[in-house]
Amino acid sequence: MLIETSFKAAWWLKNPHLQTLYPALIRHTPTLALRRERLITPDYDFIDLDWYGESHQPLVILLHGLSGSSHSSYINGLQRSLLNKGFRSVALNFRGCSGEYNHTARCYHSGETEDIHFLYQTLRQREPNTAIAAVGFSLGGNVLLKWLGEQTSQLSLFAAVAVSVPFLLNACATKLDQGFSKVYRRHLLDELKEYIREKHLYLQHINQHEEANKLAQLGDLSDINSFWQYDDRVVAKLHGFKNSLDYYQRSSSRQFLKAITVPTLLIQASDDPFITRAVVPDLDELASCVQLEQTVAGGHVGFVMGNNPFKPNFWLDQRIPEFLALFSKATNQ
Repeated sequence: MLIETSFKAAWWLKNPHLQTLYPALIRHTPTLALRRERLITPDYDFIDLDWYGESHQPLVILLHGLSGSSHSSYINGLQRSLLNKGFRSVALNFRGCSGEYNHTARCYHSGETEDIHFLYQTLRQREPNTAIAAVGFSLGGNVLLKWLGEQTSQLSLFAAVAVSVPFLLNACATKLDQGFSKVYRRHLLDELKEYIREKHLYLQHINQHEEANKLAQLGDLSDINSFWQYDDRVVAKLHGFKNSLDYYQRSSSRQFLKAITVPTLLIQASDDPFITRAVVPDLDELASCVQLEQTVAGGHVGFVMGNNPFKPNFWLDQRIPEFLALFSKATNQ
């Protein structure tokens, strides 16, 4: 179902790139009193969580985007807003994103749903009666939607929200090879390649030589200049895909949307520089419980409103808790 949006881009951030870059580079969020928890995964690696809120409140799981973490401004801003609306939150740092390298060669990718399911099962064992929701941004949104579709009716969640989702990974990888989007591509690839180099050294340092050797076998990555190449030479080899196309086909979330049974909101901007309009699903591809809110502007995980440049209004911090509150109230009635 397509729903009308309340979002109107700030007049001083009409450009999609300004909408994208302003929250990422300029936004400052107060330091939150987070509680860090480490979970040991079934494969004896670990994931780090950052909690915010009181134990009696409904809980929202948060999933960040590529090269992000629990300290990304959109995560911290939303955590604060959620608490103001009566929700506590737990931000999952994907493997290697918490400030410490994980202990295996594998890390995370757009279709990796084992860790979110492990976290969900852990939470459900601890708190079988707690009302739980989930929110994902960009890569985290793709992971969330794929997981919801894989699990169909097996999950006890009252709602979900996915923002700026790359529904078709192959088309989005190609989009980043075009125009100004190449600036984002270069920045992200530089971070990813540096991550692999540093993680290789770290694994050697902690005497995980077998895992370090898996990264060494990837070879020299310096000549990689597209996500098609990176995903073919790194993601596919580390995570058991035939090649980048196999990874994209199996991990893209669009094919899972019809199977979702949790009330879900999709928030997408038509001018998103990471995504083409053709990537956004048609309404007949959505399950009846999935709503699409598509804005004209907003960039990628941007959505900044307000008439005063010195007092920006980060619309997602209002819209997401508003949507969750509708279903949280229904759950508690």
